[in-house]
Amino acid sequence: MDATRLAEQFEREGFALGIRVHDPEGAERVRRQFDLLEAAEGRERAQIGLLDRHFDQPFVRELATHPAVLDAVEAVIGPDILLLATHFFCKYPAPAGAETEKWVAWHQDVTYWGLEPPFAVTAWYAVDDSDAGNGCMRLIPGTHHGIRAHGTAERAGNLLSINQEVPVTAEEEARAVDAVLRAGRSRCTTGCSSTAATPTAPGGGAAGSRCAMSRRTSAR
Repeated sequence: MDATRLAEQFEREGFALGIRVHDPEGAERVRRQFDLLEAAEGRERAQIGLLDRHFDQPFVRELATHPAVLDAVEAVIGPDILLLATHFFCKYPAPAGAETEKWVAWHQDVTYWGLEPPFAVTAWYAVDDSDAGNGCMRLIPGTHHGIRAHGTAERAGNLLSINQEVPVTAEEEARAVDAVLRAGRSRCTTGCSSTAATPTAPGGGAAGSRCAMSRRTSAR
């Protein structure tokens, strides 16, 4: 996708999908590096606890500063880019016999990042293939105009750090799209877009859905 089409989709829908970062060989190299980090830290920590590892993991820094990622971010916010954070988000399949599956409630990321004005872009990178079977992210086009009041999720298993949830209408949920990404691909999402994720289905792969996120805002 060229920069003009990417910027138009981002402005219209609040996200842009299918940004190619790595070929299959490069994606496999990143996967192996993350496998080593995951094994060293353990899955419990790797699930949502690997923050700002670009400071000590060269492959994370390389992902966050990859030209394809920077070009995509520049297309939607301009050339003055500030990296706020990097974060891995791993939604593993529930163990056999587990009573609670892990999922992600509808939410707007920017509501708990403490930014003023509340504007940021997240560049997601798929460590593994991410699809409906392993609980890829879901997005509602056009929900990125303004901040909505968030409440608390009543259903157990919400992976969000403070168990937040934003109400969406039936019509909005019916318009939601699966953010399907092949490993090595990326997407850009505004922090105001309503996003969620269903649990990883049984048989959805031992790794589940693992993504790296880099959060950015304009430095101006």
